[in-house]
Amino acid sequence: MNYIIIEDEKYNADLLKGLLDTIEPGANLLAVLPTVQESVYWLRNNAIPDVIFMDIRLADGLSFGIFKEVEISAPVIFTTAYDEYALQAFKVYGAAYLLKPILEEELEGALKKNLRLHSTVSSEDVRAMLEMLQTKQKTFRTRFLLHFRETYRTVAVNTIDYIYLEHKIVHFRLLDGSSLTIPFTLEELEEQLDPDFFFRVNRQYILNIDSIESIQKYFNEKAKITLKRDHHAEVIVSRIKMPQFKLWLDR
Repeated sequence: MNYIIIEDEKYNADLLKGLLDTIEPGANLLAVLPTVQESVYWLRNNAIPDVIFMDIRLADGLSFGIFKEVEISAPVIFTTAYDEYALQAFKVYGAAYLLKPILEEELEGALKKNLRLHSTVSSEDVRAMLEMLQTKQKTFRTRFLLHFRETYRTVAVNTIDYIYLEHKIVHFRLLDGSSLTIPFTLEELEEQLDPDFFFRVNRQYILNIDSIESIQKYFNEKAKITLKRDHHAEVIVSRIKMPQFKLWLDR
């Protein structure tokens, strides 16, 4: 078995190698890479290893950045200190992980499972996991100050039923049934609204959790949502959003 360790702490890399030497005496460590930059360079210029052990936080940033630069087709086992939201993200997207300090029996189990299934992580899943990690570190809006005719209008976030994009213009749909044009993109609103209550289900809609009346299974692993106060709107949850959408509903 050929493997690499992406880890910026020499002690942790040495500990992992020692455990692997015990579990897999014939295992061959190809490289220990402490940064995103060095990892990208190595992966671009060497044969694919049988498995990659990857710490989340490296000397020059999060290891998720590696996936943006190079396609990784080898099984990846993430290693991390305890982080509730990181573990949530890994579980939702089926990523293999080990908690530090790494125990021999857990390492052996993860190794056997991932080599047997050749479990890989897609770049789309990595982006989604990163979004989950980042959203828990922010302060979110409680209201918006909007231009309204010749004056200003304050809109409380708890009065927003859902948000939609129509003809390249974003609108708030309020609980009273009215709609307001707003000078934000959906991407900007994703950053500003509390993800405990708002979720972007596709390219056109961000929904308030209380706007949903029912959810039906749809073709190609998607879901179709009926809204409480607007039965005419057709809202489809995209396939790539479904794992995170299920977790959001189950909080």
